[in-house]
Amino acid sequence: MTYAEPETIERILRETHTWAVVGASANPDRASNDISRVLVDQGYQMIPINPRESEIHGQTAYPDLATAADAAREAGHPIEVVDIFRRSDAAGVHVDEAIAIGATAVWLQLGVIDEAAAARAEKAGLLVVMDRCPKVELRRLGMR
Repeated sequence: MTYAEPETIERILRETHTWAVVGASANPDRASNDISRVLVDQGYQMIPINPRESEIHGQTAYPDLATAADAAREAGHPIEVVDIFRRSDAAGVHVDEAIAIGATAVWLQLGVIDEAAAARAEKAGLLVVMDRCPKVELRRLGMR
């Protein structure tokens, strides 16, 4: 399966509000910095996940997804989408974390491909997008 169904992409982008960005970076030269800024600019609640950062785009960064999920629930906006900016061989761990925290969807960025992890997420009832960029998809949908 490709995990790039247009209907799924549109549903995630239109119906979700809180995104955790795993691998977010404060370095403006990194793609994760650009995409996390786009999410903030588009009005999404963006929660950066990176143990080496304290803040990204004015948002508190968390060392791991579980800690971020606890804080987000306490703040009244549970994480809906886990956006993964990690190497493909590291993505599966974060997909499993997304399942564990009760996320609605996982989004594996361009070049991040893990068919087995995507299948686990789908089997657990999550919406799955893989090897796509939300910035590109927002533009395609005329939302940006």
